[in-house]
Amino acid sequence: MEVRSTYKYARISPFKVREVTRAIQGLPVSAALDVLAFTPKKAAFLVGKTLKSAVANAENNANLKVDGLVVKEAVVGEGPTIRRIMARARGSASRILKRTSHIRIVLTDEIAIETRATRKAKRKAEEKAAKGSQEGGAAKSEKKSAKPKKKKAAATK
Repeated sequence: MEVRSTYKYARISPFKVREVTRAIQGLPVSAALDVLAFTPKKAAFLVGKTLKSAVANAENNANLKVDGLVVKEAVVGEGPTIRRIMARARGSASRILKRTSHIRIVLTDEIAIETRATRKAKRKAEEKAAKGSQEGGAAKSEKKSAKPKKKKAAATK
């Protein structure tokens, strides 16, 4: 089941937030919270707030266990831009763009969480399968080389 949380009109540029959301995508919730806690950026605080809200939604509204939740997607969209003016020389002005962003986090419990142990077991199984296919392939190539090759007839004039 999917649970989502949205933080709208966050006063930070979407470009700055996307850097942080890329780091937590696909991680289990506990690991994502740890990453955000040790990331020294304003965006990490805002994304952490949204992630905690999504976890609370999962616990209270959907009756899901926090241990099995994974960050399925963390998307940052562009919000409205606030335009301000700064006075410049000779009575002219330049525009200041104060960008906002919408942070959306989707959690799910359907994705299997990959731990170090499961990855190691999976890798061993793949190596074993590859080794078995190589041995079978070597026997086939020996059989092929045992057959005599046909000689091509020489072209006569």
